[in-house]
Amino acid sequence: MSFSCGIECVVVLGCLRWAWKRCTYIGSYDSATWPPATCDDFEPVPRVCRLILAVYESDLNNPQFLPSGGYRPNPEWLIKRVTYEQTNGRAPPYIIYVDHDHREIVLAIRGLNLVKESDYKLLLDNRLGMQMFDGGFVHHGLLKSATWLLNQESETLKRLWLENGSDYNMVFAGHSLGSGVAALLTVIVVNHRDLLGGIPRSKVRCYAVAPARCMSLNLAVKYADVINSVILQDDFLPRTATPLEDIFKSIFCLPCLLFLVCLRDTFIPEGRKLRDQRRLYAPGRMYHIVERKFCRCGRFPPEIRTAIPVDGRFEHIVLSCHATSDHGIIWIEKEARKALEYRNLRGSGPLIKNTKMLWIELLV
Repeated sequence: MSFSCGIECVVVLGCLRWAWKRCTYIGSYDSATWPPATCDDFEPVPRVCRLILAVYESDLNNPQFLPSGGYRPNPEWLIKRVTYEQTNGRAPPYIIYVDHDHREIVLAIRGLNLVKESDYKLLLDNRLGMQMFDGGFVHHGLLKSATWLLNQESETLKRLWLENGSDYNMVFAGHSLGSGVAALLTVIVVNHRDLLGGIPRSKVRCYAVAPARCMSLNLAVKYADVINSVILQDDFLPRTATPLEDIFKSIFCLPCLLFLVCLRDTFIPEGRKLRDQRRLYAPGRMYHIVERKFCRCGRFPPEIRTAIPVDGRFEHIVLSCHATSDHGIIWIEKEARKALEYRNLRGSGPLIKNTKMLWIELLV
């Protein structure tokens, strides 16, 4: 009898330990060992977020979604705006914009629209190991969308780059669904640079904001010099390898789904995950915006950590009430801009905070 009770106690204690570890796991643990990002490297992120937000606007002269303060796009530099009706469901809406101040040609793509069936079709068009590309695996539907978009706009982008001079950078940016399209579009352009007039690889940049998992780990590392993923604290989308169609079909019960995925992934060994070459990941170099701490309420002055993980990236779902709100591009833009403002980022120092000085700034 005592032996049976002992076993039960061990099982209960084991379950309690597991529950404690899962419930107390916070997003900042994913990047705890990463070094801080530099000012110069992270400086374009808030500006790129603003350009993605501009896709949601019908008139940049009278913006409705752009937050007050920070960078504001010049309506006169907008080259082209493409809507759902014009893409006919083959890609999310996007804009082409030439930023002469920062010498950038930007193609920005909006995120998922929950009321558009065409967006869901892009997500549903995939299954594990369905699409091989460049020695790895990618999301089939997002690759098709990226290919269509490049076929539509390659001549326009080529003309803009040749007209404005070879010192301009070509920037592809997207949020959520659009981030996957932008990342795979970048991969295609890097492999077929002649389509854009022979643009050098060093002039191509991609910013995947709140990125979808769209490419296998070997490709995510291979293109880390041109693709940058930006993740705010606990964002759920870069952390789960659950098929995107399952996530967005369950969007109205997303917390329940995330909890079940968290339970399942706890029992899958890390080695087994890494051995599956078909498993998709968030692309490129990772920038993690951290602004909440364990057992502390509220948001803290943000710090930015960066790395190119080569043994898995953001593998654990965070059981947090912020897991979905941290996916919002308005929050990401705000926290990224706040990090730059707090550190008076005009030089090339690291984006790591002096807590005492930052709280003095906040109180003032």
